Amino acid sequence: MTTETSLLTAADVRAAAARIRPYARRTPLFDLEIDGRRVLLKLEYLQRGGSFKLRGALNAMLSGPLDRHIVAASGGNHGLAVATAASLLGVSATVYVPATAPEGKARRIEAGGARLVRHGATFAEAAAAAAADAARPGHRYLHPYDDPAVVAGQGTVAAEIVADAPDAGTLVVAAGGGGLAAGTALAADGRRVVAVEPENCRCLHDALAAGEPVDSPVDSVAASATGASRVGDVPFGVLSARPREEVTSVLVGDDEILRARDRLWEECRIAVEPAAALPFAAWLAGRVPGDLPCLVLCGANTDWVAR
Repeated sequence: MTTETSLLTAADVRAAAARIRPYARRTPLFDLEIDGRRVLLKLEYLQRGGSFKLRGALNAMLSGPLDRHIVAASGGNHGLAVATAASLLGVSATVYVPATAPEGKARRIEAGGARLVRHGATFAEAAAAAAADAARPGHRYLHPYDDPAVVAGQGTVAAEIVADAPDAGTLVVAAGGGGLAAGTALAADGRRVVAVEPENCRCLHDALAAGEPVDSPVDSVAASATGASRVGDVPFGVLSARPREEVTSVLVGDDEILRARDRLWEECRIAVEPAAALPFAAWLAGRVPGDLPCLVLCGANTDWVAR
């Protein structure tokens, strides 16, 4: 596993795929027509733990000697991924979440076997406490997105799409701290990658505009999964190094996100959390360029109710 961001390549994604294969599900593709347009949906919400995050957690934990105890901070999905991966690999885990973490995600983290600690009002406060807790022998802090092994693991979603649907021209993902978008860019084999964020949770969009990671506000119905206030250095290094025509940043409003989430249920009987509907929202709004896009529906870890 490479450790320098600039050296991350598709080979790291292939190695991650082999590493996690005994534990992670290969999720299916759904080929359908909506509003007279053909679109592919990658049903990653069917992943163990309910989101793509399991892939990065597994790859990071398996990339070296297995630590005795894993410590993580999360708005929910990464924490559940760490709890699931730790259970699969036979190690213990502690997950710090902010007080704002959805109850459904917190409940699932505990059910997954991890010790849950609520700390602070923001992810940053929970992360600081988790990092301090992890500074003990036999403990490891596992970052949700700013880690080369995590980025490579997340890229296995796109690697499956490329293998299963080689005619897909555009890969569309939700973006929070940037790990999934960066991994997707590594595995896209020259295809355009569209990273979609809420209008008021836009740290990747702001970083690409500024030419460097910057602090951004966090205020969205999808904030529990896309609520990073600053894009990770590792993901930004990967994405900013790609040709401009290969990476597109798109923003959608909260109303568009909720309408897209509800329409997935009404038309496909697919129930996902708001963040997972971001790619569908952008596609419905006509903001996804290219032919035959594949939209990654990345997670379903919330107590879902129709409006």
